[in-house]
Amino acid sequence: MNNTTGYDPDEADLSLLKEFISLSLFEDVRSGDHTSLATVPANAISSAVLKIKDNGVLAGIELAEFIFHQVDPEIIFEVKIKDGTIVKKGAVAFEVKGSSRSILKAERLVLNCMQRMSGIATATWNLVQLIKGTKAKLIDTRKTTPGFRYFEKWAVRIGGGSNHRFGLYDMILIKDNHVDFCGGIKKTISAANEYLAANKMQLSIEIEVRNRKELDEVLSCGNIQRIMLDNFSPVELKKAVKKIDGRFETEASGGITSENIKAYAETGVDFISVGSITHSVKSLDLSLKAK
Repeated sequence: MNNTTGYDPDEADLSLLKEFISLSLFEDVRSGDHTSLATVPANAISSAVLKIKDNGVLAGIELAEFIFHQVDPEIIFEVKIKDGTIVKKGAVAFEVKGSSRSILKAERLVLNCMQRMSGIATATWNLVQLIKGTKAKLIDTRKTTPGFRYFEKWAVRIGGGSNHRFGLYDMILIKDNHVDFCGGIKKTISAANEYLAANKMQLSIEIEVRNRKELDEVLSCGNIQRIMLDNFSPVELKKAVKKIDGRFETEASGGITSENIKAYAETGVDFISVGSITHSVKSLDLSLKAK
């Protein structure tokens, strides 16, 4: 795949893509696309174009090409608009030519993926524009669709955002329940560091704090890399960022919307995490039409 997002998929990613497409096609096709088998001649060749029916940011072109070629390596796929492009209603994103049955088989999976990814990229881009000129980076969360997280986080990058941890395996993120279950902040931070040392692992540690008292406890303990300041107001956040004074990375989360994100960004915080960019977006309207 072309590196249009600044991200180069490795072999593990390619394996994940192939598995996702295979499972998705099995879910949809099973014993066969009987409508197409019944009505479309086996040797029929057709062309189709992807039409944009909304304004927004396009995402999923590379994935669409991958899907079509996994369905049928003989399909010709011509990109008209690249991922990350701001598009207007009426534009044509790509053209495909090949077996009519193959195009129909891939159609719905391509549309489902691209509509969702484009909606996420659009929502991300809109928020990124609001915090331009500040040091804050917009990041996503694990509030994603099961089985589709890879693609939702890919869409965030296409929209100009950055990714938080991918899953439970690539970072230690101590949240309120961990602290409450373990028996306090100091005990939890110590346990996390002991675990990493015992298992010879190198993972970043982030801890969530809910108020100034918990922040003071974390600052007295140290041994972490990032502090998540959850549900702080912009005024409270600015004071907390000043108190942390660059000793640790800072992240704002909770209750952040398009109406207040600029105020949060202007506090000097390093990261702003917004779950809504993956769990509450409107899909971009797209359609695949015979040419």
